[in-house]
Amino acid sequence: MTYWYEGPLAAFDTETTGVDVENDRIVSAALVVQDASGARPRVTRWLVNPGVPVPAAATEVHGLTEEHLQRNGRWPAPVMYEMAEALAEQAAVGRPLVVMNAPFDLTLLDRELRRHRASSLGRWLERSPLRVLDPWVLDKHLDRYRKGRRTLTDLCAHYGVPLEGAHEAAADAVAALEVTRAVGRRFAARLERLSPAELHTLQAVWHAAQARGLQSWFARSGTEEEVDPAWPLRPELPAAA
Repeated sequence: MTYWYEGPLAAFDTETTGVDVENDRIVSAALVVQDASGARPRVTRWLVNPGVPVPAAATEVHGLTEEHLQRNGRWPAPVMYEMAEALAEQAAVGRPLVVMNAPFDLTLLDRELRRHRASSLGRWLERSPLRVLDPWVLDKHLDRYRKGRRTLTDLCAHYGVPLEGAHEAAADAVAALEVTRAVGRRFAARLERLSPAELHTLQAVWHAAQARGLQSWFARSGTEEEVDPAWPLRPELPAAA
């Protein structure tokens, strides 16, 4: 029997103009598809001219300058369509989708679709829902008492996964996929009997609990930051009155 963490997986990652899912834009993205553990991955890359300034702080992270994106990037509308189609294809064939910190990347894509296509990610997934595997949520739940940061770089180091070219969308997607496989193997006794669909449902519960815990910690420390419990996609903000 082949368990989900040894079988077909895909992974999606974006690079952006910032960390505000409601207002920042996607500047690059990648989808990685792997038919089995150890198989050669198939990679699709997108480069986007966001049509807005690219802050220097964002360029420092991913290395993509505004000039480079204006010269080489494509306009957002067709690219967002292609991304949504690509994710819908993964959902249609039942291939689980790995997304590190899924509410960030998937919500950004949803907002870009609303902005440029007058649509939403949910419309592409009406027939076949995504089965998302989020290594950040999985690791935090399964090894909850481990101290230290849990960025992708940290998880790669902890699980012995190579990460070359961090903050390049394809490299990050491959790394997140391999971390997810490593989490599955390390916690096989707790995960191998669960299907990706069951894990998707459980992760929504786990993430909500993690968000409540973080919100309580913020409250105790006097931080006013809000933690959204929604996973893997944040709901659309209500329109201002």
